[in-house]
Amino acid sequence: MSDLDRAIAKLAMDLHPDRLVDLAAAMAKAGDGNVAAVLASNAAGIPSGHLLRIAKAWQADACSGAELAARLRTAAAVGTLASSLSSTELVWTGPSSGLVAVRHTEQVLTGLIDGAQRRIFLISFVAYNVASVIDALASAARRGVRISVLMERSEATGGNVTTDSLGLIRSKVPRAACYEWDQNVGGEQFTGASVHAKCAVADGRDAFITSANLTGAAMERNMEAGVLLRGGPLPAQLERHLFALIATKHLKAV
Repeated sequence: MSDLDRAIAKLAMDLHPDRLVDLAAAMAKAGDGNVAAVLASNAAGIPSGHLLRIAKAWQADACSGAELAARLRTAAAVGTLASSLSSTELVWTGPSSGLVAVRHTEQVLTGLIDGAQRRIFLISFVAYNVASVIDALASAARRGVRISVLMERSEATGGNVTTDSLGLIRSKVPRAACYEWDQNVGGEQFTGASVHAKCAVADGRDAFITSANLTGAAMERNMEAGVLLRGGPLPAQLERHLFALIATKHLKAV
């Protein structure tokens, strides 16, 4: 990758594709001799460091203004495509401001489970009074989705909650693979720690990371915040990490 292509790529990461198209149009119209002037006159909203890198790299590259415009349009097209392949959505349960349209935790989580085609991995500290989530998991199991669940152990088995959440999952969704954190693996630094993560990942494609436990209050009344990630590298990274924890014995089947 040339210095100019690298500079354009960095600019594309920080600038909306439409803004890149506008800059390319101005560049194509101005011609070869006015690249620096076009950059300066279209600098509004663009960090100066980006413009300096592009101007310096353009001088070294010696490409035409038309070619620079074409490269900018290509970067804009790639940015538009990347945006269409991945998305990030705010998820909220609790009082509404009326200013931001958001979906609720229960709606997003059950939708994620309903949309799973091959695998879903679900993690929560505790689970009770969540009939809609249990029903969605049972339905996914019936259509052949591989379900993995990690939760905190009950006090009766050495954990930190009074509720036997894994027992609930096993009774309602017998096909689910249930896991607990084996704190005897990896050293004593984890002794007494809890499974406090709350997330779900489906097919390595969609991930929901949330503050909400699998409880009726969290689904319906508590103030809870989360993000739904569709596409991009993070859902796949999260899924690989979770299954690696099983492979390395940090998580054991129960």
